[in-house]
This record gives sequence, C-alpha cells and structure tokens, in this order.
Amino acid sequence: PSKVGISAADIAAGMYTYTGILTALFQRERTGGGAAFEVSLLEALGEWMGFPAYFTAYGGSQPPRSGASHAAIAPYGPFEAGDGKAVFLGLQNEREWVRFCEAVLERPELAADPRFDSNSGRVENGEELDEAIEGAFKDLSSEEVISRLDGAGIANARMRTVGEFLDHPQLEARDRWREVGSPSGPLRALVPPVTMQGVESVMGPIPEVGEHTEAILEELGLDPERVGSLRDAGAV
Repeated sequence: PSKVGISAADIAAGMYTYTGILTALFQRERTGGGAAFEVSLLEALGEWMGFPAYFTAYGGSQPPRSGASHAAIAPYGPFEAGDGKAVFLGLQNEREWVRFCEAVLERPELAADPRFDSNSGRVENGEELDEAIEGAFKDLSSEEVISRLDGAGIANARMRTVGEFLDHPQLEARDRWREVGSPSGPLRALVPPVTMQGVESVMGPIPEVGEHTEAILEELGLDPERVGSLRDAGAV
C-alpha cells in the first residue's frame, strides 16, 4: 500500500462543504429559507471511490492494485521511452486501439492479434501488451512518442517531477503566481484554481505562528480578560 500524496479525505469533504454552502445560498435566494447540511469525511471518500466500489459490488471481484495503470482499461498508464522518461497514455475505445497500433507503434498487425483485439483481452494479457508497447518505444525519445500520440489523437501526458510542475509554462502563461509576504521574506504562491473575471483572489501574507490567536479567541466569544489569563497560563 502507498500513502496518497495529498490529504484526500479532508479535501474531498472540503469540496462538498463548499458546494453545500453554494447550494444553501442558492436555496435561500430562491425560497428565502435557510438550510442545514452535514458532510462526512467517510462519505465524501465514498463518493470518490465510486468506480472501485461498484466494480467490487457488482463485478464479482475487487479491482487489483494497478499503481498508475487502470484496473479495467488497457493500455493505460506510464510507459518508458528510449530516453528513460515516462509517457502516460490512455485508450478509450477500439478505434483508438487500431490507430495506436498503426500510427504510434507502427505495428498494425497487433490490432488484430487475438490476445489484444478487445479491451478485456488486453487487460488479461497486460504483461505481454506492456512488453510490446515498451519494445516499440525503446528506440524513440519521449518527445517522439508524444508527437506520435498527438498525431493519432491519443490522450497522453508527460510524467513530470514536482519541480517540473512548478516550472510549467501554463502557470506562467495564465498568471497563476503571486508574491506574498512571510516571516522568512517574500515567497511565490499559486492563486486558488477558481478564477472569476474581474475578481482578484485575496493573497495575504503568511502569518507568524500564533499571530491571529487573540482575534480568533475573541471571535469565539472569549473576552479580553479571559484571553489574557489563557496567555498568562501558557495555554495559548
């Protein structure tokens, strides 16, 4: 098992809380009435687990662990090119499979190979399929592979490091970076992904540890005397 790289449950619940608030505001606008709603971390993850959950419930078996590949679609996932870099690709239907064999692998005979002439066959014979694909890619650079995939209309992506993501030209082209203050000096930070025309995201300075403690406690209803006693006791 591998740890998910982000706080998936917290983010999922936060997103559904966000949509719940928007729905409640819209309801208030339409009806004049308020609304109360609940969001569960478990249930938010349950929504995100829809495919493997229903696959298990109605498919007769649990989907196998497949890493960055797909449990029920092949070929799908990262494949190494001749320069050692990985290219992600995913096929959606049989038309794409034929184009992939002809224009990308340049092995049209594979399209009719009985091991690979259906998606279920390709999944069942995944190891042989991966060997055939990487055998065709070993004499190509990752850029050449991507060029062929683009030409064939096959979904693909480069496998990037975190550093390469930070240097992605789209982030610069779409003006996603802002300079913010911090206790350590100015830093670059990404603006939130939701952009509204004519509305600039608020990107305030990163606070010192405890900088807003007193204000938050007062928001919670504690009077200044109580806040002071907590501070004197070392509780805050």
